Amino acid sequence: MDSRIKELIKKSKRVVFFGGAGVSTESGIPDFRSEDGLYRAKAKYGHSPEEMLSHTFFINHTENFYEYYRNNLLCPDVQPNKAHYALAKLEEQGKLKAIVTQNIDGLHQRAGSKKVFELHGSVLRNHCTRCHTFYCTDYIIKPESSNTKDHPEGKIPRCIKCGGIIKPDVVLYEEPLDQEVMDGAVDAISNSDLLIVGGTSLVVYPAAGLINYFQGKNLVLINKSETQYDQRANLVIHDAIGEVLG
Repeated sequence: MDSRIKELIKKSKRVVFFGGAGVSTESGIPDFRSEDGLYRAKAKYGHSPEEMLSHTFFINHTENFYEYYRNNLLCPDVQPNKAHYALAKLEEQGKLKAIVTQNIDGLHQRAGSKKVFELHGSVLRNHCTRCHTFYCTDYIIKPESSNTKDHPEGKIPRCIKCGGIIKPDVVLYEEPLDQEVMDGAVDAISNSDLLIVGGTSLVVYPAAGLINYFQGKNLVLINKSETQYDQRANLVIHDAIGEVLG
């Protein structure tokens, strides 16, 4: 771990980490807004990624939604990287009080972190839109009982119990963030004395606005490129977050 961050952590009592896509790119998960990100990739279906990941598209073009979702947002074989494990270790030591993440991959929990506020939901949780039965990611990847008359190839995952369409617990465009999660994130950041922000360009709102709730002593920004908040930080490191925290 970078010696400057290690020293700040040593002097702090309530450390919170706020992270984005850059935390998981080192695990092989593509981000959205970089040069090779998903949002710059040419859509195969005549729609932009933003449109295909919207609530309206999920309702009206469910099969196409799931084709794009499976191919681009589900990465079942990826593993946590050095940053994930470093943060889990800090929590185990009692220094890190919470993680606030924009990621939906569940890698923080897989690395061992317990207190994680997932602003945009998680691909690991899926529920029937009709009876709310829970389904794991494996069922979304290859639905076992979706060979209904309407969808003989099982392209749309359906509930075994009631036949309802299953929806990932991911916040789509046009959908609000979960208020309970937001409240928890705001409370954690407001009460922290050291906020470490990493792997996010801080341009996606309302998530990016959470940094404004920080009133503590030290703000650290770790990102490969500059952000609009760099001048407010006590320490800015333009490098890969795994190298900085690992």
